[in-house]
Amino acid sequence: MNASEPAVQDEAPLGLYTRGIGTAREWWRVTPSARAHMYRIEHGQGERDEVDIDTEIDLDNLEAKLLKWRREGFASEAQHADEVRAAQAGSVFSEALRQAVAAVREAKAAEAAEAAEAARGAHADAQPAVRIGGVDMPRARANALVPRVNEAYLFTARGDDIVQDIVENRRVMLIGHTGSGKTSFIEQVAARTNHGVLRANMNGQTTPGDLVGFWTVKGGETIWVDGVLPVAMREGYWLVIDELDFAEPSILAVLTAVLEPNGRLLLKERGNEIVEPHASFRLFATANAAGAMSAYRHLYQGANLLNEAFLDRWRVYLFDYLPIEEETEVLLRTLPQLTRPLAQTLAAIAADCRAAFAREDLASAFSTRRLIDWAELMLRTGDVERAAGPAIYAKVSADDAALIRSIIRHHVIFDA
Repeated sequence: MNASEPAVQDEAPLGLYTRGIGTAREWWRVTPSARAHMYRIEHGQGERDEVDIDTEIDLDNLEAKLLKWRREGFASEAQHADEVRAAQAGSVFSEALRQAVAAVREAKAAEAAEAAEAARGAHADAQPAVRIGGVDMPRARANALVPRVNEAYLFTARGDDIVQDIVENRRVMLIGHTGSGKTSFIEQVAARTNHGVLRANMNGQTTPGDLVGFWTVKGGETIWVDGVLPVAMREGYWLVIDELDFAEPSILAVLTAVLEPNGRLLLKERGNEIVEPHASFRLFATANAAGAMSAYRHLYQGANLLNEAFLDRWRVYLFDYLPIEEETEVLLRTLPQLTRPLAQTLAAIAADCRAAFAREDLASAFSTRRLIDWAELMLRTGDVERAAGPAIYAKVSADDAALIRSIIRHHVIFDA
């Protein structure tokens, strides 16, 4: 090789780079130049090989061109071949996945039919299943701890996987900003299926004894008092541990064993008594600043970091605020007197307030409950600003109230 020839020529990304097909086809061709350290680039359009740009550039400029072409959607022949292979592999994978999913669904349907038949044989007066979103759930017998049904509650597609996990007795954690409806979702599923719900709030002062139980003296006698966890496990209630990211490590340690499939609770304080879980027992948790929400930990002072080993024992779902159209439906279901345009405006105001909260412009979130309360007062008073006083402004700082007022004024014109 002549010393004047560039050694990188053989390694340069030579060849044809194209995008589009037919008359929309556009191409660049890179070939070696007769000049040392230089490359010839040609450009053309359409299906014919007519060149409208023909120039020479050095390697640095060529690398810049390649980066630009990649951003603009041009691909080399080798890259096109890779895309074809990937598409073929993806098609094979998708078909295999479709068949596997069909087999799983068929097996689950057979299991459900068998279980239903067994239940009919064992209990002639067994409660029928109820449909939650797109999932059929067994219904239990009502008890005093069943939450009240909110007829206006809207089950959307986002909840189907969660409901299916409940049916399969998975441990479910819902993460999201305050007021996004995490706990109310669980309660409304329970309300429609007659399952009693117990709640334990982790506030930084909660102890393992509050969760599992403790010895106390009553009437001169030392007795054991079960905490919410063994009560729920024995009686088959659903236990919701709110704000789990505020729990102390000692509480997380208690929960770890129960998080295993059919996990049992060991009460060391009662001579290593083992609490077996009732078939209807379900365990849930909510958190504001765990997993995908960890970036917002500074908004929730006191929240602890939940490690991945602990999170891996849960099915963790990001539970965001409802989009405007779905929240509009909730408003219309709750308050039929509202017109759709008015409900859409209110939902848009709430969305803007939540965006301000996420940007840290507001110190407080804007829950659907707050939105409905404001709308109810608005219908009573006929005055947007008057209704916002007790429903919104009095609950936040003066600075937050001023910003929320400006957001409202952006959407609604009202008397000062």
